[in-house]
Amino acid sequence: MRNLLFTGLLLGLITFSYAQQKQPTGQVYNFTLADCINYAYEHQDTVLNTGLDAKSASYHVKETIGQGLPQVSASANFQDYLQIPTTLIPGEIFGQPGTFIPVKFGVKYQSNIGINATQILFDGNYFVGLQGRKTYQELFDLNHNRSKVQANVNVTKAYYQVLVSNEQIKLLDANVNQLKQTLDQTTAQNKQGFVEKIDVDRLTVQYNDLITQRENTIQLLALNYQLLKFQMGMPIQNNIVLTDKLEDVKLDAKVAEMTSDSTFYNSRVEYQMLETQKKLDQYTVKSKIAQFLPKLTANASVADSYQDNSFSRLYSTNFPSTYIGLSLSVPIFTGFQHSNQLKQSQITVMKDENDLFNLKNGLNLQANAAKTSYVNGLRSLNSQKQNQALAQEVLRVAKIKYQQGVGSSIEVTQAETAVQDADNKYIQGLYQALVSKVDLDKAYGRIK
Repeated sequence: MRNLLFTGLLLGLITFSYAQQKQPTGQVYNFTLADCINYAYEHQDTVLNTGLDAKSASYHVKETIGQGLPQVSASANFQDYLQIPTTLIPGEIFGQPGTFIPVKFGVKYQSNIGINATQILFDGNYFVGLQGRKTYQELFDLNHNRSKVQANVNVTKAYYQVLVSNEQIKLLDANVNQLKQTLDQTTAQNKQGFVEKIDVDRLTVQYNDLITQRENTIQLLALNYQLLKFQMGMPIQNNIVLTDKLEDVKLDAKVAEMTSDSTFYNSRVEYQMLETQKKLDQYTVKSKIAQFLPKLTANASVADSYQDNSFSRLYSTNFPSTYIGLSLSVPIFTGFQHSNQLKQSQITVMKDENDLFNLKNGLNLQANAAKTSYVNGLRSLNSQKQNQALAQEVLRVAKIKYQQGVGSSIEVTQAETAVQDADNKYIQGLYQALVSKVDLDKAYGRIK
């Protein structure tokens, strides 16, 4: 009896602790599943980083465009010749054949200030880069979308795990209360001499095990809340209350029947990314071909030169110079480097085609597996629901027979165990059905 009172007190303390855990200590977020997903889009680190990658890609595109704009630079220099350079001039100029006369040319101080400009007129690589800039940006945008899809999947599964854990606690509470009533009745009958002490002991052992299971589930529930917040990118010390219910989730077999589209893989972001990568590699092929073409550049310069032996008069007189011109570069022979680079890039495109075929095949396999898993999960869940009802009915009949003296306490204990086992299998089946639905939606590209 003392053990029974202790376990009852322990149950009360656990319930109080569980209630305290759910009480907000700071800001409280009342979130539906959609709210959690949107929160993850704005705070989850992988989503944020891929968003930054996409933003960085947009700057890279602008950098590429900028290469075709005029490139203007300014320069200035100052020189103080501590010793003016000497040049030897043939002596014949001064009537001294056979000798060299040292002569110093120049002045002590020199300075130049100028502006130079260049402009690409024709460059095959540049024009190919302009053609591929949107494809390059698209690849990073798709990668950002892929991270959002994965965040959606992770948050949804974690959300469902919390809902299922709460449902499990409700079932455990019902079983604890039901078993407590049976134990109290059996204890009272034992005191009156109608049942043996061993019957009370059997039920007490079962009751203690059920209390322990409930306590463990409560601890796991707290961990599941933390996992959900982690998947959302929310500090785990924050408080969150889930407003969606299990009843709001539609587990319909018709969902699996809506999977007859044979081109669903086009909706998968992984396939879209590989197609985009193939387009980029095709632009790389064009870029390698453009290496065989000439390059034409316009250039211009405006400069002022200052020279004098006196620093104070250096900038009093300037000697301007201006020119415009064209630069043409024509590749003639590069040791077969360009042709070999072209062949390498063509092989990369061929590998992309192989990867696309393999990915398409893999996505079909993944979709079929997800469909099978979902259908099997629904079938198992429905079966477990029926088993729950049957187990409760068996327990009801076993109790009646035991009270009427035509049944044994072992039958009641076995029936109680069967109810608990049916509940556990129902919880497992429920979570598997929910997870398989998420996997099915992902496999068919329904999660955007």
